[in-house]
Amino acid sequence: MKMAKAKASAPSATAATATGTGKTLRIEAETIEVAQIKAGLAEWLTGLGYRPRKVLLLPPDITRSHSGAGLIVQLLWQMLTPKGSEIQIMPALGTHVPMTRAEQVRMYGAEIPESAFLAHDWRNDTCRIGEIPSAFVSGVSGGRVDFPIPIEVNKRLISGQYDLIVSIGQVVPHEVVGMANYSKNIFVGCGGKEIIDKSHFLGAVYGLERLMGRDHSPVRKVFDYGEEQFLSDIPLQYILTVVATGQGAPASTPA
Repeated sequence: MKMAKAKASAPSATAATATGTGKTLRIEAETIEVAQIKAGLAEWLTGLGYRPRKVLLLPPDITRSHSGAGLIVQLLWQMLTPKGSEIQIMPALGTHVPMTRAEQVRMYGAEIPESAFLAHDWRNDTCRIGEIPSAFVSGVSGGRVDFPIPIEVNKRLISGQYDLIVSIGQVVPHEVVGMANYSKNIFVGCGGKEIIDKSHFLGAVYGLERLMGRDHSPVRKVFDYGEEQFLSDIPLQYILTVVATGQGAPASTPA
């Protein structure tokens, strides 16, 4: 959903999905208006069954500005902060450099103060929460890779200080995982060196041409295993968007 301003409309063939509670809320139309997204978010928040006290939002950075995530962050801020929720925003940078204030304003709007943003540091802010066994890696890669993959994520995700963590991202073909986003936003966007390096190596060895645009690639299976085994007890929710160009083709994403 690419909407730079609160009164704009999304491009054609756009969809948004909110999930994580066992229920999935889906909005899909030729064009999705801001009011529809806001209503969908309100329904999803009500479905949580509680009013979140402290919220961590994990949107993409400026390299995914067309994803519609910026507007969703704006709307969640406008909907939750008046009700007393404290919101912090940690863009899922992966190994990218932190966003400048100008980039924050461009993507998420000037209403959200700079003090609300956190910068993920893949070198220093992560901790190891588990390991993907070598046998599993070998199995999903057809024996091409047989080393274990340590799972490292930003410490804030498992700190216990948040009662709602929301990963926001665009579903789009990706040359390493097959299809972004979902758990990739956690293990790469908010991950550490080992999981980033070794998952990318796994994708390269398996063959990028074999996994591009595939939803159950070896790398995706590794990420999903890590989430199921090591992150099932954190209050993690997902909001996923799909964006098309005016010609109906998927909007491209830089590496």
